[in-house]
Amino acid sequence: MLILVFGIVLPQFGDYDQAWAAIQAMSTAALVILALMTIFNIIAYVWPYQAALPSLKYKPAFLIRQTSFMISNVIPLGGAFGIAVQYAMLSFYRIGPGEATAGIGIVSAWNTFVTLSLPIFAAVGLVIIGQAQGAAFAIAIVGIVAIVAVVLLVAAILRSVDTARKVGQWGDRAVAWAYGLFNKTPDFSVVDEVLKFRSSTVDVVSEGWLRITGTSYLQQFMQFMILWAAIFAIQGGSNAPVSFLEAFAAFAFGRLTTFIPLPPGGLGTTDAAITGILVGFGAANNDALAAVMVWRALTYFPQVIIGIGTYLYYKAKVAKQTKAEASPA
Repeated sequence: MLILVFGIVLPQFGDYDQAWAAIQAMSTAALVILALMTIFNIIAYVWPYQAALPSLKYKPAFLIRQTSFMISNVIPLGGAFGIAVQYAMLSFYRIGPGEATAGIGIVSAWNTFVTLSLPIFAAVGLVIIGQAQGAAFAIAIVGIVAIVAVVLLVAAILRSVDTARKVGQWGDRAVAWAYGLFNKTPDFSVVDEVLKFRSSTVDVVSEGWLRITGTSYLQQFMQFMILWAAIFAIQGGSNAPVSFLEAFAAFAFGRLTTFIPLPPGGLGTTDAAITGILVGFGAANNDALAAVMVWRALTYFPQVIIGIGTYLYYKAKVAKQTKAEASPA
């Protein structure tokens, strides 16, 4: 997949040599701004995790988050391995399985919600400024309705056990109907799953939903700002053919490819999608390719390298503790 995307698909949009030349032509000020944004992006990446696990200090949260990023974004289907490592590391830092399950589940659910909502906001913005009509308007309306429905549904589940059970019963009826179309009988209970979700998350979400939501949006917005800074610098400043909202739309719709399990983290597929959309909005092919190359380099490689370091640090800590516990014997 990576060979297909980087070796065949992306070269259709531009020439790597010319894209690299455009990157080298960026000013010192642009490079400093990109470096500062990259540092802040790495710092902010930890905050949603802390918001979902309030008892976790920043240092262990940083170690766990960066290690998980490295594993999930380097290994194909690494998400499952990343979750397993998170449980092990949280246990090492004395976070119980119940709290760990709630925290990991909340971060995953909010990340999915934010990723799915970004294209809606992008479509709304394009419609408002008159840069898109028709399909974008339909996406905006349907998306707003969907977001409101999801928010109301989650609020109903968290409100009380009775309303959560009613939501689960509606879900059971819907699932039974869907299975009935294939003459099948569901082997799980939506009521049970909804009640489990509520019991594990109600306290954290009820008290910290605003913090969780805010940090989750900030995390992804910082990734976009790195892309926008690269576009702004490479295309020559405010007179660039691609506007801020168009760049945001390219990022938002391109990020949807991260739901494709292969390759890890949308590596390659997301790059191709964002590049293609930027070109569609009027960016020069080589400029679009160069901006996406900068974005990928700054949002991927620093955290992968840091993640390798945090994983080795964690393993050393575990070995030291194991040795200390074995010494009396």
